Amino acid sequence: MARIARLPDIVANKISAGEVVQRPASVVKELLENAIDAGASKITVAIKDAGKELIRIVDNGAGMVREDALLCVERFATSKITGVEDLDSLQSLGFRGEALASISSVSHFELKTRTAKETLGLRLRYEGGVLAEESGVQGEQGSTVTVRNLFYNVPARRKFLKSNATEYNHIFEIVKSFVLAYPEIEWRMYSDDEELFHVKNPDILERLNVFYGDDFAAGMIELSEENDYLSIRGFLGKPAMQKRRKLDQYFFINRRLIQNRMLSQAVQQAYGDLLVERQTPFVLLFLNIDPSRVDVNVHPAKLEIRFDDERNVRNMFYPVIKRAIQLHDFSPDLEVTESDRLLSGQAGQSAFRKLSFPDIPHRAITTDDLYRNYREGAFHEPAFSPLPPLHQSTMFTHQASAGQAVPERELREGDEGLSSFLLAPLYSDEALPIPKDVEPKIWQLHNKYLICQIKTGLMIIDQHVAHERVLYERAVDVMNQNVPNSQQLLFPQKVEFRPWEYEIFEEIRDDLYRLGFNLRLFGNKTIMIEGVPQDVKPGTEVTILQDMIAEYQDNASKLKLDKRDNLAKSYSCRNAIMAGQKLSLEEMRSLIDNLFATREPYSCPHGRPVIIKLSLDQLDKMFGRK
Repeated sequence: MARIARLPDIVANKISAGEVVQRPASVVKELLENAIDAGASKITVAIKDAGKELIRIVDNGAGMVREDALLCVERFATSKITGVEDLDSLQSLGFRGEALASISSVSHFELKTRTAKETLGLRLRYEGGVLAEESGVQGEQGSTVTVRNLFYNVPARRKFLKSNATEYNHIFEIVKSFVLAYPEIEWRMYSDDEELFHVKNPDILERLNVFYGDDFAAGMIELSEENDYLSIRGFLGKPAMQKRRKLDQYFFINRRLIQNRMLSQAVQQAYGDLLVERQTPFVLLFLNIDPSRVDVNVHPAKLEIRFDDERNVRNMFYPVIKRAIQLHDFSPDLEVTESDRLLSGQAGQSAFRKLSFPDIPHRAITTDDLYRNYREGAFHEPAFSPLPPLHQSTMFTHQASAGQAVPERELREGDEGLSSFLLAPLYSDEALPIPKDVEPKIWQLHNKYLICQIKTGLMIIDQHVAHERVLYERAVDVMNQNVPNSQQLLFPQKVEFRPWEYEIFEEIRDDLYRLGFNLRLFGNKTIMIEGVPQDVKPGTEVTILQDMIAEYQDNASKLKLDKRDNLAKSYSCRNAIMAGQKLSLEEMRSLIDNLFATREPYSCPHGRPVIIKLSLDQLDKMFGRK
């Protein structure tokens, strides 16, 4: 019995018509959607000359009877919907009935199909949309669609196709997205008669490894959340897997691949400073929502969608992503590869190590865990409970008062003057009941990195970006909470601005005051610095302010940052201790304690890693002990 029917004009007119076939990848996408809608459990994709010469899709789906097969290449003939109301409850990928008509009109098109009830299949061949041949054919249940010489009769369209490499990449990305979205289907792909992949395993992580490498799945954060309105499941990439392109972000709404700016921006904001500027995280997320709340009839390509209440979706989506990210330890770990396990008997070969971001399960607060690991590294038995929350009064002062932490001893003179802007540890001895004569072991490497013994191995900290993180979070809190943070100068400093510097100064003047800069106008484009934030090193007040303004301008020209966020990043970048600057032992301990008191100790405000860990097991493997 026929299932395909021509849509009434009233329905056809409500469907967004347009150019469905823009390039070979468009053909592949439409044909794969049809195969999936037909219930296929096996799909094979074959292309030649990047799809220009040949595109063939073979599926073992339901197949079609003759009446349906003849109708399927007519415009607005579909089995997916029958009335306007069906547009609000779509369960299929295709629904317009335009695709095959459009494809057959610009190619040499062939359809072979057989249902389970038929003993003989049907073959239909079209040239430029006109039926040229109909015959019976032997074949398995399902459909095979062959598209040859795409755009042969539209030379202008063919002329504007990109290089084979570009067109091939578009096709491969489309196929890859379906392979990931439909793990229950067995997929095979050929290009110019060469098999690219054959995946049967329904495990999505295994499929990710097929496309991205054997260790890729180990860098995934799995999440799952569901309520009456929306369900979210899938995987997020850890920050080591940042990309400069958004092709590796897959959003599926009711298993339909879509593009949505709101979802992309929400993910980007959830990662925050864990991302390097202008880079994006890997995303593979499946959202299920009532079809009536989503409009997929926005564009002929069916990639764009609209939510009936986008704000509500974002308010549910963003916290789920943010929470999943916050529950993981993002400090890079030096991972030992197979080559590292080989002993050094192979002359000329050095061990290969790469950065990855391991998952440490069953953890509530990652900062406490790594900090505890560091503090316990000095002795064998665990000796303290998770750290108490910070009190605002202890975050921005050098003075000892009731309830505030003070250093065990003053910093020695001559230690690069850092005692003026590296604060004391934020926790008292009562909060950290560690014997005073047993402290974590710390070394400074090349006046650039801090190497710390931790309970499970060692931890390496970049001193510059660590201090950046500390200063950035303090600056944000000071500006947002109006916490007093100014230290008056005994001798005010005069600064003469160039015109562009003065314009920036006027723009950020109020926030500079909130940050702790006490500035007074002193003639044309000249100011007097009468007070500075307590973290500013004495003698650097003028250069810090000028450097901050230059950094602020540079950030504003390249990035879209909130004004206060830009100022905080500029301040922390220009005010942090530099690589090559010698620190005393007390200053190193103070810096590490303050780093672990921040909200995101694993990356600097610009997204670079702060901490790298190396376990004893990994060291043993490197030295051939295991």
